[in-house]
Amino acid sequence: MVAMPTLTLQNNPLAARRPCAALAAALVALALAGCATSQPPGAALPALSLPATWSPGHLVFTPDADPHSLARWWQGLGDAQLSALVEQALQANPSLAATQAALRQARAQRDVTAAGLSPSLDGSGSAQRSRSGNSTGNSFSAGLDASWEIDVFGRIASGVAASDADVRTAQATLEGARVSLAAEVALNYIELRNLQRRVAIARSNLASQQETLQITDWRMQAGLTTSLATEQARTAAAQTAAQVPALEASLAQTRHALAVLTGQNPAALDAQLAAVAHVPQAPDALALQIPAETLRQRPDVIAAEARVAASLARVSQADAARYPSFRLGGSLGLRALTLGALTQGGSVVGSLLSSISVPLLDGGAARAQLRVQQASLEQARLSYASTVLTALQEVEDALAALQGDGLRLEQLRVAADSAANAALLAQQRYSSGLVDFQTVLETQRSQLSSQDSLASAEATLTADHVRLYKALGGGWTPTGMQSSAAAAN
Repeated sequence: MVAMPTLTLQNNPLAARRPCAALAAALVALALAGCATSQPPGAALPALSLPATWSPGHLVFTPDADPHSLARWWQGLGDAQLSALVEQALQANPSLAATQAALRQARAQRDVTAAGLSPSLDGSGSAQRSRSGNSTGNSFSAGLDASWEIDVFGRIASGVAASDADVRTAQATLEGARVSLAAEVALNYIELRNLQRRVAIARSNLASQQETLQITDWRMQAGLTTSLATEQARTAAAQTAAQVPALEASLAQTRHALAVLTGQNPAALDAQLAAVAHVPQAPDALALQIPAETLRQRPDVIAAEARVAASLARVSQADAARYPSFRLGGSLGLRALTLGALTQGGSVVGSLLSSISVPLLDGGAARAQLRVQQASLEQARLSYASTVLTALQEVEDALAALQGDGLRLEQLRVAADSAANAALLAQQRYSSGLVDFQTVLETQRSQLSSQDSLASAEATLTADHVRLYKALGGGWTPTGMQSSAAAAN
């Protein structure tokens, strides 16, 4: 960019003619502004085909439910301790705090960019003492310098629009982090309660197998069975006992994860979560929105849309940078030989400056920068389309998992009840000598496996609800984001 010569007016008899020249320059700029393109063609969000409804299968839906229920979906699981952990994580999680700092940074950067629309004013002052031969002299000065870039082609305004979109992106990213954090706390809590139940199941089956081992040992001593049955019983009991330490290790690791998610040291929740409790149960009814409403609820989709807006504004900014820029400046100062004379008025010195900077030869850099921003815009649009499709897939996947795991749970309940009855009958008949030990061994293994699978399936079904709430964008409200953004501006 080559700067045109600047004209400084300072006690100049031609000063009266200069405003006319400045006015002429402004008129030329307005004429050139008509040649600038503010928006490239095809800048709108990509057109996507959205389904009218979800694929609910046999699930029960309540589309007329309060949409704000998604904002605190964890309260619907009916577990006060889980709700407290989620709220604590939302207040104290370090990663979430870092995302909040990124939002504050985006807002501050927006203010920096917006400051370019306003004139700037600087104050200055100096004192000088000089010596020439046997004579000395003092000089004092004070002044104000003002400058203002006239945003004729909207380069600065486009930068502010891009910064506004960056703020919306940061805000949506923060809300997305909250959604993910709440879901992660809930999933870890569900896994914690599931592991506690699985430890209890393993210990209960271990007690039953140890009782069977004792009976087998008595029968061997009485000559009613062989040592083979005794060794098989001891093997089964040892295998079940080996499961307990592994489950307890996973249980401790899950407690540590919950503590870190809530912003505490890993062992902080050991005492609080030591008591065994049931896995939270999700409500039967689900509040589902239509796909278009779900996309408006999801913060990642909102963030992707804001990135498109930011890229579009930067295309306009790069386009405006190819046109002349105009700047007005001036200064007003006082000069005197003594400090007292300076404060009494001294000699007043004023100047007015206008300048125009026109890009003439830059090796094609300005046009290349425009192409860079246009390519970035296309990337943002494609990323938006990918985000929307991923959001639709996550909801459909969660619904499919809910339906499949619900049907699986029904069959596992039947299997667990039957396995418990079979194990009890086999042990009674073995004590009476009516069946061999192999039958007892098989029924006990089946009982342990069925009970463990049932416990995991019940926890999985609740976790499926959590994943559905997350896929629907639950954990925040768009209204809340708009109000907080308005308050920040």
